[in-house]
Parts: sequence; structure tokens; C-alpha cells
Amino acid sequence: MVPFYAQDHDYSRFNVLVVDDIPINLTLVQKMLSKYNFAIRTAANGQQALDAVAAQKPDLILLDLMLPVLDGFEVLRRLRADPATEDIQIVILSALNSNEDVVKGFNLGANDFIMKPIIMQKLLSCVNTQMKLVEAKAGK
Repeated sequence: MVPFYAQDHDYSRFNVLVVDDIPINLTLVQKMLSKYNFAIRTAANGQQALDAVAAQKPDLILLDLMLPVLDGFEVLRRLRADPATEDIQIVILSALNSNEDVVKGFNLGANDFIMKPIIMQKLLSCVNTQMKLVEAKAGK
């Protein structure tokens, strides 16, 4: 199996925002990604996510759907409606996994959808793809 990224490479230039209202989920995703040196920030509800994006635009958002204050669908809708944030790579991580939820997420502009429980290799593969897209857009 090809490794996600070489562990000796510094990917701290990539800013990842993880949005989930369950602390153990935030910790799990942070642990999965931290060994690759991403700059990781977290938010526990939809409004905190929007505030975090306004403070510093992330390269990637890993977004839960079932959130207090504003749900993930509304966060996604608002981010895609704003020209300043419409191009952020957004991956939904959710236990909501009906066909309707998945289609709604993609129709609102999600770049990918990963169903919980999260399988580490699937998350890392998805993040790898999203980072390649970020690099391609930036010409890095």
C-alpha cells in the first residue's frame, strides 16, 4: 500500500478545519491527521465553523452534518454562497448516510462524503485527494 504522505514531510502549510460537536470525534480525526503535520483547528458547532473560516480560510473542512446552532447543511450552503469561501474543499463526515442526505450534501457542494464510523485509510485517502486538488488550484 502506498503511504498517504511521507511522514518526514512537513504539511503544516495546509490548514484543516474539523467540525464536530462530539469531542471524541474531534480527537479521533485530529489524531489521524496530526502525524502528517497539518495545521488543524476545530469547531464544535456550525456558527463556530463559520467564525473559524472567517478568521482564517482553511484549505480543507471536514464537516459533520448534525451540529448545534447551524447544521452542516446550512454551513455548507453558506460557504458555497460566499465568493470568498466557495472554493474551499469540503468533505462531509457524518452518520447521516441515507441516499437523500448524501445527495443533498453533494447538491450543496460537498467535494466528498465519508460515512461514520470513520475508517482511517478511507479518510487519509480522501484527504490526500483533496490536498492534491488544493495544490493544483494554487499551482503549488
